[in-house]
Amino acid sequence: MPPPPREDAPERYPIVITGLVNQFGEQRVHDNLELKVRRGEILGVVGGSGTGKSVLMRTIIGLQQPAEGNVEVFGRSITQAEPDEQIGVRDRWGVLFQGGALFSTLTVGENVQVPLKQFYPEIDKQLLAEIARYKVLLSGLPEEAVNKFPAELSGGMKKRAGLARALALDPELLFLDEPTAGLDPIGAARFDQLTRELQETLGLTVFLITHDLDTLYAICDRVAVLADKKVIAVGTIPELLETEHPWIQEYFNGPRGRAAADQKGGKGPSRSRSQFKAMDKRAKRRA
Repeated sequence: MPPPPREDAPERYPIVITGLVNQFGEQRVHDNLELKVRRGEILGVVGGSGTGKSVLMRTIIGLQQPAEGNVEVFGRSITQAEPDEQIGVRDRWGVLFQGGALFSTLTVGENVQVPLKQFYPEIDKQLLAEIARYKVLLSGLPEEAVNKFPAELSGGMKKRAGLARALALDPELLFLDEPTAGLDPIGAARFDQLTRELQETLGLTVFLITHDLDTLYAICDRVAVLADKKVIAVGTIPELLETEHPWIQEYFNGPRGRAAADQKGGKGPSRSRSQFKAMDKRAKRRA
């Protein structure tokens, strides 16, 4: 019988962050930040404005070089590698940036093909087009969207087009930066449902930055809270509700937090015990 994986093994934690310091000039955004992301979970990342949620994501994927600390993805250091160095993990994640970040002069299908061409330049044009078409359909867009330009898409369609590009390489890790921002409640709920379905079907680990309390309650297995320049708490919402940090209490027990909890069938901290048990069970299964 093989030994169990180490506590910090990439099989258990595909993302491990230790002693992270990010700063811009004299402004220190993160100070000795620590975080482990469990394989197969949807981890919600929340925090007030200026806490560096997007900076954290950019550091994990190598777009931001920290002042100190280390970030390991699948057991390989991102922070100690050069941007163009082949470390064998950059094709194992996909990223949906805020607003989609699509190339305006390319069609949706051509946008999806960009990472494919970068990592697999030998693929012929016909196969590229077929893969792009499949990813567009997988993201919930109609087939005719393949040949549309970003300017011809609604806000929700741009999000899904960006998601299709993020899924182009069949990633194991999916980074989503405010994916429901700017969407109406129905569109946001549908995007949440799609995210959960993709996570379960494809076995993804999802790093999800959001301000949307409905999203946190609906699909996140755990939530990491950024405050005081570090991750002050990580856990299920029931676990976070037990903490006494003022920002956490204000965030989850404020009017919007209570409304989000009520919408999911409970009342703030006294939310349905069966719902809380289901959330805890799902998180512990991935622990």
